[in-house]
Amino acid sequence: MPEQLNTRVEDCYQLAESFFKRSFKRPVVSLKLRGQKAGVAHLHENLLRFNPQLYRENTEHFLKQTVAHEVAHLIAHQLFGDRIQPHGEEWQLIMRGVYELPPDRCHTYEIQRRRVTRYIYKCPCPDSDFAFSAQRHSLVRQGRRYFCRRCRTTLVFSGEMRVE
Repeated sequence: MPEQLNTRVEDCYQLAESFFKRSFKRPVVSLKLRGQKAGVAHLHENLLRFNPQLYRENTEHFLKQTVAHEVAHLIAHQLFGDRIQPHGEEWQLIMRGVYELPPDRCHTYEIQRRRVTRYIYKCPCPDSDFAFSAQRHSLVRQGRRYFCRRCRTTLVFSGEMRVE
């Protein structure tokens, strides 16, 4: 775990404790997040997961904005409970009031999409192409059946694959 990341999480907690004049339980911090999300706060597990690739590629902004964004979710949950909106006024209060940062809901980091193989299934309908994921293709091979919504016949693997 990069030391800067843990330090920033701790700094965010100390700012919140100073602002709200109370202590907060520290989360488990993990760098085991892949895909498009920069970070995720698991409220009931008190867990923060961050995307290591996006962290490496955008370190300065990531530490400042993304870490505070995710910590603010945990702080809001501990203060206000389950009934608040994820990016509602309570979370926004913490972003603006405690961290003095814009309450941006989404990041704008460049994302490298990995290539995926699609398995093409067909039915008798004209121009019927159904691109299945590897997981769905595997389920078909284990016996699961999928049907065309128009003609109601079972979709059949065409033998064709496409890399996207």
